[in-house]
Amino acid sequence: MSSPRTPIAYLRLALLTCLLAGLGCDSSTPAAVSPDTGAQAASPSAATPIASDGAGNISGNPSGAKPSAVGGREAKKSAPRAEGERPLPGFGGRTLAGTQLNMSSLIGQRVVLFFFNPESRGAGVVADAVAEIGKEQARHNFKLVGVGMGSSVSKVRRFAQEHDFDFAVIDDSNAEISSLLRIPGPLVVLGADAEGYLNFALPGFDTSKDDATKAIASRLRESLRIPEESVVAGPLLEYPLAPTFETEFIGGKSFDFIRTAGKPVVLIFFLHTCPHCHHALSFFRDQLEKIPEAKRPVLVAISLQNRPSAVTASMKAAGLDFFTPLLDPGGKVSRLYNLAGGVPDISLIDTSGRIIYRSQGWRDERDPPLMRMYLARIAGERVPMLLSKNGYAGNDVCGVCHETQNAAWELTQHARAYDTLVTHGEERDGECVSCHVVGYDQPGGFSLESPKPYLENVGCENCHGRGGPHLSPDFLADGGYPNVCASCHDTEHSLGFDFGTFLPNVSHSAIAALTPEARADRFSGHGFKRDLLPSAADYVGSDSCESCHSAEFATWSRSPHAHSLASLAADEKTNDGDCLACHTTGYERPGGFPEEGNANAHVDLARVGCESCHGPGSDHIGEGQPRMGTILSLGDKCDSCVILQICGSCHDEANDSDFTFSVQEHIDRQRHGTTEAGTGKPLDPSASLRGSDGGLSDEAAALAGISAAPHAQAQAQAEAQR
Repeated sequence: MSSPRTPIAYLRLALLTCLLAGLGCDSSTPAAVSPDTGAQAASPSAATPIASDGAGNISGNPSGAKPSAVGGREAKKSAPRAEGERPLPGFGGRTLAGTQLNMSSLIGQRVVLFFFNPESRGAGVVADAVAEIGKEQARHNFKLVGVGMGSSVSKVRRFAQEHDFDFAVIDDSNAEISSLLRIPGPLVVLGADAEGYLNFALPGFDTSKDDATKAIASRLRESLRIPEESVVAGPLLEYPLAPTFETEFIGGKSFDFIRTAGKPVVLIFFLHTCPHCHHALSFFRDQLEKIPEAKRPVLVAISLQNRPSAVTASMKAAGLDFFTPLLDPGGKVSRLYNLAGGVPDISLIDTSGRIIYRSQGWRDERDPPLMRMYLARIAGERVPMLLSKNGYAGNDVCGVCHETQNAAWELTQHARAYDTLVTHGEERDGECVSCHVVGYDQPGGFSLESPKPYLENVGCENCHGRGGPHLSPDFLADGGYPNVCASCHDTEHSLGFDFGTFLPNVSHSAIAALTPEARADRFSGHGFKRDLLPSAADYVGSDSCESCHSAEFATWSRSPHAHSLASLAADEKTNDGDCLACHTTGYERPGGFPEEGNANAHVDLARVGCESCHGPGSDHIGEGQPRMGTILSLGDKCDSCVILQICGSCHDEANDSDFTFSVQEHIDRQRHGTTEAGTGKPLDPSASLRGSDGGLSDEAAALAGISAAPHAQAQAQAEAQR
């Protein structure tokens, strides 16, 4: 990736390419890192990768043993890595607080490394943006670590204090770490996934603008896949106006962008030494000639290096001297267009002066047909339908013609489906990925071995078939959209899914019909809310469950849930309705703990009981009522998709900020099922965490972090409250 600002930026690009392509310069399987000692900052030859080896063996596990199963469930295994993916080498160092921090200790969550030299130009601007992003670590499951590369630790410490760094900073004033990782400049941000593999790199930043801090923070959010929290009330579809500018051609002739008014324009920022730029320019050379002259888009090509002779010679040698390049002295035009990604940077501008499509980089196998479609569109020609013959097209191809539908889709949770996996560290789990991408493991679709970014998220072809009705006219013949949705929104993964209720939140026409204010209200934040638990029955209390589920009841009775009022009593909040809503069963619901209720009068409901998780039980225990299907069974539900939602209604950011991203550990502490979900058949004893007395075994209690003493105390407090 490039930060197209100055010649130095391109030198950094070359160095960063080396960093991305060959960390450690070793193609052998990564060795494990001991969790006891970790990897110290060392010479490159001694570097040890901190990642998983892709086969289930996690760094920090020198024996090579796979993660153990818990509660009868196999630990998830990561899919093999694609060829060429490399982990960050293991390193560590002493923090400004005097503690030792080793990267191996961070395996299991995303990591952002901020390398900075406090004496470099613009360091403060970038530092403020990073500090702002650092406030979102807990919400979005990443760990931010600074690496100070200043000439002295005192300067690094003073800089960290001045910019309110609320994260660990490792002293690298001796440049051991930055040398090990081949850091290409004084201000660099690297991102690694939960297994320690590098997944993004930002090697340079434009700090000259008035809003540079905001722009850099936005760039970091995009790299971390942090969604916008609000939707502005405005038109569903609105393309930005292309900024106008003045500059000069090589040779000195002036150029004013305003002169292109009323004409379609191809605006391309290029680097004369970049082969991808050459491929893109070759494409436009050949394709523009095929469009009638009266409609032909104007090619405006801006060199990112102000070296006229070198640019001219390079273009001639490559057979690309069919145009006269523009120069950008001081990078003014680049900043005007907020260049921050790869090159070439291409904007397609229609006759009204609006940018209808923009891309960074060039993919030989994908961009030519996509650009042909957009060229025809801005020229007012018939748009050719250039769908993939053997694979999936992706939303950007569909969006050339179906622009309103695509704009509606971008507001939905479907458009961020893959991002949620990245945030939770599940993007290597095939079971999860299969319903969060397009064409999983199908020919030409998304696969873990060959991931295609344009097929991330739940896209057009998930719901309309490969190529839509153009290539898959019979896709909806068997049951229509309800059946298509149910292929992923099943009982294991999508609690309370009802097609009619969910449809308005993804329907293109329904979204387009909303007023701007209604759209903003519906799609801001985390989407619409719904009741996750059955609501038709009444609550009956946990004591009603004990006669049939004695083992489960015994396990639950020793858990914090069974003594949930004890913590409220300690804080004198047993009469606080906001607290009681999550510390009682069925608060303000039929048969549940009543508003203004007294714990002494409603002892059975004055705790987080069975029905808090499984739903109200009157239909389940009623005489003559069927036992199956009248209560919510959780043993067959996905922990992340379903159980997290139930638990998260109370264990939210405000009350339990670390719960969301350690849900498996928390669920295992409460797991108590003894029957097979959906059948009622007894489970194998080894699948349970029960001891011989029906309660938690010593091993399970240790895993859960539960000891007898705190629970005896909680029990005493609960009795006193009663």
